[in-house]
Amino acid sequence: MSTDRTWEPAIGEAELARLTRDMEEAHRATLPVMRAAAVDLTEELRATGQADAGRRRFLLGAGGVAAALVLAACSSSKNVKDPAPSSPAGTMPGSASASGKYTGDLRVVALATALENQAVGAYQAALDAAKAGKLGTVPPAVATFVTTAMAQHSDHAKAWNAVLTGAGLPAITDVPLSNQPDTLAALGKAASVGDVAKLALELEDQAAQTYLFATYNVTSPAGIATAASIAPVEAMHAAILNYVLGQYPVPDDFLPTDKAASPTLLTV
Repeated sequence: MSTDRTWEPAIGEAELARLTRDMEEAHRATLPVMRAAAVDLTEELRATGQADAGRRRFLLGAGGVAAALVLAACSSSKNVKDPAPSSPAGTMPGSASASGKYTGDLRVVALATALENQAVGAYQAALDAAKAGKLGTVPPAVATFVTTAMAQHSDHAKAWNAVLTGAGLPAITDVPLSNQPDTLAALGKAASVGDVAKLALELEDQAAQTYLFATYNVTSPAGIATAASIAPVEAMHAAILNYVLGQYPVPDDFLPTDKAASPTLLTV
């Protein structure tokens, strides 16, 4: 990790503050759609009982297409990717190797919840480290971005948890992911705001790409709609962090999914 405690963002504070306001406006605009889609997903799961979780519809619909286009615009990758990617390491819903109490599409919901909790925890740890003076000087606009992004991840986690509890399953309030120890270790070694920004970018890329992958691989139309409503906001987080780090996003035809998390990361 870097030892440069005088790190400064690659963009000015006024520009970062403007981007953060835009990000919050986009988040607020998606909240009604996200919550409505989550309610629809809960009703779908109750009606089907996941009895047909093995059937893959691969339906994007208008919401999924919009998410793919917005995500592509925020991507920093220069490689054009196939819009119907293959599965990352592990398996998607309905597979024989999916284990634990969360199965079918609900396993993807559980994964999404855990990823959101992981991001909330990482941003909170960064704020705590900053208050303790462990990260050197923290520009006010950076602190505002962190606080705003953390609140948005918390909203997303609440929406996903409502689906889980609506299906009669326990809410996920911690981070049951096998990569969490490594994430915590990296946070503990962070010595500057730049270090934290790089780690946050990895988490945001993972979340955005996981949501995009989900739009192609879950069985429920409402599940697709929920993921599609959240994905663009996650991509905005990543895009802003790229700007902060001086890694200007280059538009792609399609966002890659090589960093998408697999449900096999879940430990529940």
